[in-house]
This record gives sequence, C-alpha cells and structure tokens, in this order.
Amino acid sequence: MSPISTLFTDNTILIDVKPYAIPVLIAILSILLYRFKRSPHPPLPPGLRGLPIVGNLPFLDPDLHTYFTNHAQRHGPIFKLYLGSKLAVVVNSPALAREILKDQDINFSNHDAPLTGRALTYGGLDLVWLPYGDEWRMLRKVCVLKLLNRKTLDSFYELRRKEMRERTRYLYQKGQEESPVNVGDQIFLTVINLTINMLWGGSVKAEEKESVGIKFKGIISETIRLLGVANVSDFFPLLARFDLQGLVKKMHVCAREVDAILDRAIEQMQELRRKDGDDGECKDFLQHLMKLKEQEADSEVPVTLNHVKAVLVDMVVGGTDTTTSTIEFAMAELISNPELMKRAQQELDNVVGKDNIVEELHITKLPYVVAIMKETLRLYPTIPLLVPRLPTETSVVGGYTIPKNTKTFINVWSIQRDPQVWDYPTEFRPERFLDNKSCDFTGTDYRFLPFGSGRRICVGVALAERMILYTLATLLHSFDWKIPEGQVLDLEKKFGIVLKLKTPLVALPVPRLSNSNLYL
Repeated sequence: MSPISTLFTDNTILIDVKPYAIPVLIAILSILLYRFKRSPHPPLPPGLRGLPIVGNLPFLDPDLHTYFTNHAQRHGPIFKLYLGSKLAVVVNSPALAREILKDQDINFSNHDAPLTGRALTYGGLDLVWLPYGDEWRMLRKVCVLKLLNRKTLDSFYELRRKEMRERTRYLYQKGQEESPVNVGDQIFLTVINLTINMLWGGSVKAEEKESVGIKFKGIISETIRLLGVANVSDFFPLLARFDLQGLVKKMHVCAREVDAILDRAIEQMQELRRKDGDDGECKDFLQHLMKLKEQEADSEVPVTLNHVKAVLVDMVVGGTDTTTSTIEFAMAELISNPELMKRAQQELDNVVGKDNIVEELHITKLPYVVAIMKETLRLYPTIPLLVPRLPTETSVVGGYTIPKNTKTFINVWSIQRDPQVWDYPTEFRPERFLDNKSCDFTGTDYRFLPFGSGRRICVGVALAERMILYTLATLLHSFDWKIPEGQVLDLEKKFGIVLKLKTPLVALPVPRLSNSNLYL
C-alpha cells in the first residue's frame, strides 16, 4: 500500500497520509519550490507596458532614437518592449554595447532583415542582410580583400578627382552668379557620381553616366523611405503574405529598376571586353566582381551574379545617402559656427595653400578636418540605432536574459551623447578628437560606434572615410559658405533609416582661392 491513499466516505474524499510520508512530501515540495525560484535564466530586462497583441507599437514616437533615449533614463541602460508579436531589447550604454559587439559578437552576428530589405537585395544576398555563415564570410572576404583594400581604392583616385573637379567648377559658376545652392543635392550628385564612377565607370558609356546618376537619385530616395517605414508584416509574420501596406510590392518596383540598370552596365562591360579583349586590368568595381565571380565559380561557396548585383546595391544605396547626410550635417554645423570653419580653412591653407587644390594625399595632414568628420558622426550618427541584431541563442546581457531571435537595438545616438561619457555632449566641438586617438572608426572604443563594431562592422568604412574627407576638405578649401539674406539655418533632424536634416541646407558658395584657373 502506498504511503498516501484516498478513501471515499459517502460523497467525501479523504486522504490518508501515513506519518512517515510527511517528510517525503516536505522534501518534494521544497525541491519544486527551489527549482521554481532558481530559474535557469535571469529575468528579462525591465520594460515598457504595452497592449495585448500590438504591444508597444501604438505608443512609439517617430523619432525612435530620442524615444529610446528618454526611456533609458527611466528604465535603465537596457530595457524591453514588444513590437507586435516580437520582443525587442534596447541597449543604451558603452559597457552593454561591448558585451554584445565584442564579448558575444558571434551570437549577435545576425541582422534582423526586414522584408523590404530582402526584396531590394535579391532575397537578402548582400553583406547587410545575409546571415552570419560561410556565404557571408565569402562575400565579405571578396569585398574587403579585393574591392575595398587600400590598393584598389588608390587605383580609383583619378575617377574621384575628376568628379570633384567637375562639381567644384559648377559651384564656382554658382558663386560667380551669387546663386545659392541646395548643398545636400550638390553633395548627393557628387557622391553618386563618384560611386558610379568607381562601381562601373570603366564599363558604362560616358554619355549614359549622367542619366544613370539621375535615375538612381529617385530610386535611392524611395528605397530609403520604404526601408524606414514601419511594416506590419515584420511585426506580425503571419500577416507577411498579405503585404497589407504594399511596401514589399513597392520595393520590388525599385528593385526591378535597379536590376535593369545593373544588367545594362554588365552588358556594356561584356561588349567592351569582346571588342577590346581582356587585358586583365580591372577599371572599376564591376569588372573586379565579375572577374571574381568567374574565379570562384567552382568553389564551395561560389560568387553568383545575384551576389555581384547585391554588393553593388549595397554600395549605391548604403553608401550614397549616408555619406551625403554626414557631409551636409558637417557643413551646416560649420556654417553655424564660423570660427570653426575658419579654423578648418586655416589648416587647409597651411597644408594645401590657396594657390593649389586639395588632393587625397593631403588628408593625413589635416587632423582638424578629420576631427570635424568624427564629431559630426558622434553628434549625428547616420544610422542612429545601427542595424538591429538577432541572437542565435538565448544569452545574458547586463544581468538580464535576451531570448533567442530577440530584435536587439544598440542606441548609438544615446551612447554618443551620454553626459557620463562626453563633456558638453550636445555641443559641436571637433577639438575633442584632436587628442583622443582611441576614437577611430574601427569600433574598438564602445563610446564611439558610428560604423558599428565586431564582425558586422560596416564593410565600407575605408571608402566612406575617403569620400567624406576628400569632399568636405574640397568644399571648405575652395569656398566660403554663407546663408542667403533673409533665410535661417535650421539644424533640426529627421529620423529615418538614415538620419537627415529636416530642412535642406541652402547656402551660397563664395570662391576663396587665389586663381580662378584652380576651379577649372
């Protein structure tokens, strides 16, 4: 007979417990209670209260970077919220960013790919959205070792120089006419033409380059807009097949236009090779990529045509808008702080001279101009929340559990304006970087992460650095900049997938070099 038996008396149930069973029951209950209290994982981070089903979606502020920063002041440097059916965690301190991007880098090496991002990049075959693994490592290796290394970037300098001279000539004409220009538009045209020249400048016919740049301007603007729109399908995967907002459908339209441009460039490159023969010299990135595609055709992880196109999309869409935004913010701050502009111009005059033009070889001798770029990226990180990470396994960060596949934001905006880390955090002070050698673009100082960190750090850092510094130095050296009479400079920001000025910067370029021939 068991130590516990059940007796039935009329309609009453009696439990007959043997005396020696009491210690056994106490032991069992103690073990169960201990196991209940001693959960295998620490608790989830503190968080925002939400509603059933929709979570915190109805309460989100469009300016997510400042919304998250404000809640970090209430809930601490790590907190949770629910975006529809998905759990999200926001990290707002250098120490916690280090835990994710260094200590647990492999676990957090996947990005959360939105459906619109996949639609644009051939199903997510680019460096941004590919999951961490053999395919991603292969593609990154190709880009870093073959395309974005110092030797290759140096070889395209004449293309960058040619475009910069053309843009300077145009601005000189506007200055002579005393006609203000939309600075952002001019920077964008410079950057998109520089980018296209490097990507397929040796492949596309000269007469088609300008039209390609104009086409891309509209496409890039629309793709950035679509990537920044909150998509219900991302928050409720069960609804994805319906594309309720039509965002994926619209992105497919942009993707088809991009694909047609890329197909045309590839076709012209192949025609050129058939006509002139293959001398082994690669005149642009496209030729490099197609050559690598042929070389890697028999490897375990081959480079496909869609990989080639996806990488080109990354460089065009990912590189142009971010670079433009950074330069426009820098120019706006310098125009609003004339003494800082004069200091930069004095450095340029000392190194370059007013009887010469800026060359890329001058950049290493321009520490203050470099400091301006760093301070701009600190105050206005182009992607303020970076690309959200997804842990492949449940982990513990800051003493709290982050479950597998949790959308994890790293609020670089908050980190780079933290008053506990930075003196005068909201003020534009480039000199703070003159003696601060640890704050570079490698992502090893977790107070300063404009390009991210770890395995998924932006692959185009070296290219972005060259293009921003060369363009910024040329604009400052060649011209003084003034706001037109009766207009006011507005530094208010507009949040999106890329941070931008809310009101476009319009200014008058005033030639400042000693000889007009320097503008020709």
